Amino acid sequence: MKYISILLLAIVLIGAGGAGGYFFFQKQAVASLGAENADAVAAKIKRDKHAKATKEEAAHLRFVEMRPIVLPIIDADGVSQVVTLIVSLEVTGDENEAYVQALAPRLKDAFIQDMYGMLNRKASMDGGVVKVDHLKMRLNRASVKILGENKINDVLLQVVNQRPI
Repeated sequence: MKYISILLLAIVLIGAGGAGGYFFFQKQAVASLGAENADAVAAKIKRDKHAKATKEEAAHLRFVEMRPIVLPIIDADGVSQVVTLIVSLEVTGDENEAYVQALAPRLKDAFIQDMYGMLNRKASMDGGVVKVDHLKMRLNRASVKILGENKINDVLLQVVNQRPI
């Protein structure tokens, strides 16, 4: 009786696995999916092509690392904290990399001017901690202002360090 029940259980498991594989690997033709599903398939094909182009573009990505930026946070009692930032800029291609490196001093100046005032406001702090997403948005905006459109892909924050004084 014991062997029969084990054999019966094995047959049921094999049958269930086969049926699951059949339904999982069975695909409909794109033309028979209907208008709504055909649009979804077309969007998926477009995303796949974009992902392939993005992978090719990623091979040409360069990262320009800037020197550390040290900023004080000043409140009613004076300097209360010091924030240290290490920023890298993601660029595409050698010519954009050279352009960003040439304008790095102006860019660092723009970062310091923008962050110096922004870090002292309560809107940029959450319980005494700098809001990193707000900081990154401001750095991106300052970068576009100095470098122009389509010169950088993104501003990457490598280190954000806060020290109380």
